Amino acid sequence: MSGIIQLLPDHVANQIAAGEVVQRPASVVKELVENAVDAKATEIKLIVKDAGKTLIQVIDNGLGMNVTDARLCFERHATSKIRHAEDLFALHTKGFRGEALASIAAVAHVELKTKQDQEELGIHIIIEGSKLVTQEVAVLPKGTSFLVKNLFFNIPARRNFLKSDNVELKHIIDEFERVALAHPAISFTMISNGSEVFNLPSSNYRQRIVNIFGGKTNEKLVPVAEETEILKISGFVGKPEFAKKNRSEQFFLVNNRFIRSPFLHHAIMNAYDGLLRDNNQPSYFLYLEVPPHTIDINIHPTKTEVKFDDEQALYAILRSTVKHSLGMFNVAPVLDFERDATLDVPYDYKNKTSSTPLIQVDSTFNPFATETETKRYSGSSASYAKSTPSQPHWESLYTDLKQDTFEVSTTSFENEVVASKLFDETQVESQTLMYQFNRKYIIKSMKSGLLVIHQNRAHQRILYEQFLTNITVHQASSQQLLFPLEIQFSREEMMYLKEIQPNLEGIGFAFEKMGFDEVVISGLPAQILDTEVNAILHDLIYNLQENLPEDSFSLSDSISKFMAKSVAVKSGKYLNTIELENLVNGLFACKDPNVSPFNKPIFITLTTEDLDKRF
Repeated sequence: MSGIIQLLPDHVANQIAAGEVVQRPASVVKELVENAVDAKATEIKLIVKDAGKTLIQVIDNGLGMNVTDARLCFERHATSKIRHAEDLFALHTKGFRGEALASIAAVAHVELKTKQDQEELGIHIIIEGSKLVTQEVAVLPKGTSFLVKNLFFNIPARRNFLKSDNVELKHIIDEFERVALAHPAISFTMISNGSEVFNLPSSNYRQRIVNIFGGKTNEKLVPVAEETEILKISGFVGKPEFAKKNRSEQFFLVNNRFIRSPFLHHAIMNAYDGLLRDNNQPSYFLYLEVPPHTIDINIHPTKTEVKFDDEQALYAILRSTVKHSLGMFNVAPVLDFERDATLDVPYDYKNKTSSTPLIQVDSTFNPFATETETKRYSGSSASYAKSTPSQPHWESLYTDLKQDTFEVSTTSFENEVVASKLFDETQVESQTLMYQFNRKYIIKSMKSGLLVIHQNRAHQRILYEQFLTNITVHQASSQQLLFPLEIQFSREEMMYLKEIQPNLEGIGFAFEKMGFDEVVISGLPAQILDTEVNAILHDLIYNLQENLPEDSFSLSDSISKFMAKSVAVKSGKYLNTIELENLVNGLFACKDPNVSPFNKPIFITLTTEDLDKRF
């Protein structure tokens, strides 16, 4: 009788391994670009089509491979980075497991072209689903070109679980930015569907950040630098006034490798304590260098989660360094016990000698003395007393009390019509019909009882239907600005903004210019203030990045919901009587006044019977 345990075939084992390494097209991009960095390339070019589902190609001018290495790199656990187990604790390269290329070749069509500098000819290999199709020599330039087509062609279930092209492209850009930030000395280029997304020349850390996130980023950065025995910190943090509501500009790069660390992130937030508005996140681009033996990067397949030997020390150093930088550049208030700037002597008075002021005091002056007594005094006080009119004796102030106080009643006044009620009947009626409770609810009386309305959700419903109608018919009124607004975006954000531009124009936005990283807005919807545009558009793009709908109606619906939520009157705002009436009338003019755009109840009714039951 044969046993029930058996070894898996190689192609099945590779597909299982691919489930850990290759989760989406961005995983392929990460592995191939990191391999190009390890190959000591100075120029790396990434080409994607249909968000990597159809094509991913990485071209570099690195060392290249010979025939043996080119064939062996697709085998499992084949790596040039590790020889002994101890090497795991002294890693200076990106990839080291030797599973990436084998996993990619198991779920895609892979084409490899590579050549070393000292060789005359290169090697061209084609592999489909872990099976070698062709292997031949070819005339090639120095370096390596990996071409991955039809990802997950043999695993349809995995392909169906991929998100839309916009979402997958966002993940690819995220991986590309992380590697590009870690290696500013390398030139990077990214092309998506024939259009150039990034063209990053070789530069320093600061310039690389500016090239990726836009020209205005330079004025937001505060340099950070510190070196100790266990940690070296360099990089930049953002000024508190430029903080965002999302975490799109937060990067920890440990030994030139991007990592996620909630623990270290908490240290940054602690350093910004008291400087940020609620729910805002600071930007930071921090490069940390630690001894390789004090960090374990082999605890997660994607190598983005690491384990430090002494996390508490790193926390304290990072927190104090960031706090010191914010204070040193006058971003945060600091205490300086050595000098008080308010006591500095102005330049005009530094060479002048001080003079003692002359003060004359009349010790005989009595402010309560009578006129005759005052005349006897000599000096300045006497002359002053002569010039002032004579004052009666202080006892005369109380002579009027001897008179009959009831004589005031004989004084005649103008006849006035005295109202019998404090308020007009119409005013009292309007106030009893509708009023605002706790600056959150609107209470309106009805014949059958009371109507309690949630003011924020009611306004959301009104604005949602207005925005959705305007996007559909493109007849929204636009409020023209006297001075157009210039708003900066990153390259990635501009891609999404250009895609939703027709929908925003339907709402009432008027775009005068759309550049690579800048937008000029000349008109706004009537419901939006010019001071709110920057935050609203950035938050809108961030929310759409995670799940950008593919069909136009779902996109219009998502934009209308977000805009209504952002612009709607918030709880805690006072509304006068006219505003209350307009809000209630507008709510019951909607097609569906019962629930908000997010399916939450807008109002409840309390009938007379319900109130009677309470008593």
